[in-house]
Amino acid sequence: MSTPPTGPTPGERFAHLWATCAPRVQAYAMRHVDPDTAQEVVSETFLVAWRRLEHVPGEPMPWLIVVARNTIANARRSERRVRALDVELARLAAVARPTTSGADDIALDRDTMLRGLAALSEDQREALLLVAWDGLSPGQAAAVLGVSTASFHVRLHRARRRLQALVDGPAPSAASSPAPGSRPRVPEVRGGPAGPSSTRRSS
Repeated sequence: MSTPPTGPTPGERFAHLWATCAPRVQAYAMRHVDPDTAQEVVSETFLVAWRRLEHVPGEPMPWLIVVARNTIANARRSERRVRALDVELARLAAVARPTTSGADDIALDRDTMLRGLAALSEDQREALLLVAWDGLSPGQAAAVLGVSTASFHVRLHRARRRLQALVDGPAPSAASSPAPGSRPRVPEVRGGPAGPSSTRRSS
């Protein structure tokens, strides 16, 4: 009894998919992004196709175009986030009080703090700056944002915790770890109109 013929292997099907569709996917990507990004879009599209080969329909081009379009949209969102971060960092640096000339360590702390603030979400950054920069109490800041004091305390706590993680960076090695029982402190936000001394602690 003869063995019934089998279909193409996954590798063969993918090779055929690449040979017949890759140029058309690249042409689509080239209409929307620069050549280097277009090549990345093609690579990412066919990586998705390989991982989901069993879901690729018999007429693959519409499916591949949807994947390519989503890949381009994700890349554009990433670019917008990077640009927004750069703008936010420049804005914070513009209103921050200049450090003393020659104080390299202070300047480094300031730059690290500004980058940490810029990387926070808008809600977290505003909560932190209303208290640490503008000198408002948590109750006053909650009224400004139109939220309850309890909700603002939660937001402020999360903002401080995330800023601590952003400023600290990777965990230190054992040789440079703080002594047992010690607690690292987030550097103070400096340079606001109200000054550091006006920061109020939540009760």
